[in-house]
Amino acid sequence: VQVAESGGGFVQPGGSLKLSCANSGFNFDIVWLSWYRLAPGREREVLSCISGIDSTTFEGDSVKDRVRISRDGAGNTIFLEMDSLTPDDTAVYYCAAAPLTVRHCSLYQEYQYWGQGTQVTVSS
Repeated sequence: VQVAESGGGFVQPGGSLKLSCANSGFNFDIVWLSWYRLAPGREREVLSCISGIDSTTFEGDSVKDRVRISRDGAGNTIFLEMDSLTPDDTAVYYCAAAPLTVRHCSLYQEYQYWGQGTQVTVSS
C-alpha cells in the first residue's frame, strides 16, 4: 500500500494550493481517503475526506468554506484545493487511507496508511 502526497511549497497570503495524493495497493471503493495537516504546537487537524464508494465528502469545520476535495475517475489520485490561505495554514499536509467501516472519517486514529506529508508554507 502506498499513499504519496505532492504539490506543497511556498504560497503567498491570499493565494491557493492544490495538492495531489497518489495511492495504490488497495481497493479504492472500500476506503476513505482524507487530508489532514499538522502544524507545530497544534493537534492534527482533518481537512477533508472522500469516500471511494460514492464520493461522499466531509469537510472540517475550520476550513469548510474554502476547501474542496476531488478524485480522478479511478480514484488512484485525490486532490485537495484550498484558497484564501493565511500564515495559519502553514503546516505539513498529509494524505491518509482508512476503511469505510471506521466510526467517522474525521478520526485520525482510525487511519492505518499515511503518506510522508508535504510542507506548505504561507508567507510573504
